[in-house]
Amino acid sequence: MNLKAIAIVAVLVAGGVIISFNLQPSLSQPGDGEPMVAVNLPQFSVLEKAGEELYNASCAACHGVDVAGQEGIAPSLIDAIYQPKFHADGAFYIAVQNGVRAHHYGFGSMPAIEGVKSEDVATIIAYIRAIQRENGIE
Repeated sequence: MNLKAIAIVAVLVAGGVIISFNLQPSLSQPGDGEPMVAVNLPQFSVLEKAGEELYNASCAACHGVDVAGQEGIAPSLIDAIYQPKFHADGAFYIAVQNGVRAHHYGFGSMPAIEGVKSEDVATIIAYIRAIQRENGIE
């Protein structure tokens, strides 16, 4: 193997190490952890209420209470980027199952969420979509 090939491999390996350490953003700036948006809550159906419980157990630590996001940690899902025509429900299934590489914001990549079943994701999506509709994200 020549020196150029060794250098390329070294850069790729180093890049992989850097990426692996950037999966969970750290609280380092004033205001980190604060809600990103004010959220209007709808009257939830029984399904949506169940979704709220699942969301709180699996998602709220990063995406915040009532999907408001958290400064410096993870984005609010009350954003035009997350409306169904841009992020269909399938995007949420993929995010939970495989994680998501950072591409809209500078929060870092989202890891896969272990132990969340597909039917739980459907219920969480119902909760998220109800809040989005109440806040004009359709």
